Amino acid sequence: MIIIKPRVLVPHDAFTGGIMKKLERYARVCYKSEQQMPPQGNPGFLKLILESGHESIVEHEKVTVLFVIDRGVSHELVRHRVGAAYSQESTRYCRYSQSKFGSEITVIEPFFFMEDEGAYRLWYESCALAEKNYMALLEMGRSPQEARSILPNSLKTEIVVTYNIREWRHFFRLRCDKAAHPQMRQVAIPLLLHFQKHLPVLFEDIAYDNRFPAEQYAEISLSNELFQV
Repeated sequence: MIIIKPRVLVPHDAFTGGIMKKLERYARVCYKSEQQMPPQGNPGFLKLILESGHESIVEHEKVTVLFVIDRGVSHELVRHRVGAAYSQESTRYCRYSQSKFGSEITVIEPFFFMEDEGAYRLWYESCALAEKNYMALLEMGRSPQEARSILPNSLKTEIVVTYNIREWRHFFRLRCDKAAHPQMRQVAIPLLLHFQKHLPVLFEDIAYDNRFPAEQYAEISLSNELFQV
């Protein structure tokens, strides 16, 4: 059994292509102020648009990322339906006994058990037993889609997520809040900070649970390979 930490992969060109200027150009149609748009754009214009609640403008552009998380957290991700698209690793068709998976399952380590030896041991033993019995079911001739019924919530999954900018704003408002699941905050907060760094005007107004321990933040990696054909 392989144990890993969650992470998020962001395409290296996710924030290029003039997102801000294009959004401003679209927004100015509403006010017929295209002629007032400076060549370099005016980020303050979009800021005023968002402050007024006119968020439909930012639905015109989208960003795609890849989450490497446990399946339990992925179930919360896919509840975001408006302006969203998903492609997820399938336990129906992936046979984890194959060598390309290391002939074992991969699970996401729950950080909240790390300082509780007894809780961590129970989690580990449960996942190990699920792996053992999953492999046994495959050996008995059961299909992956049947054997998966005993796999744990902690099973690693990869899910490509595309939201338009408005839905990303909605996602971060909900999933970076202190009421969100801790493993969701673990990936959502550092991703929000990444968005705020690259698209500050569009995301700087979104608050997050700043009491969540920064040392538990998931790694945000720039990808030069996964999103290339």
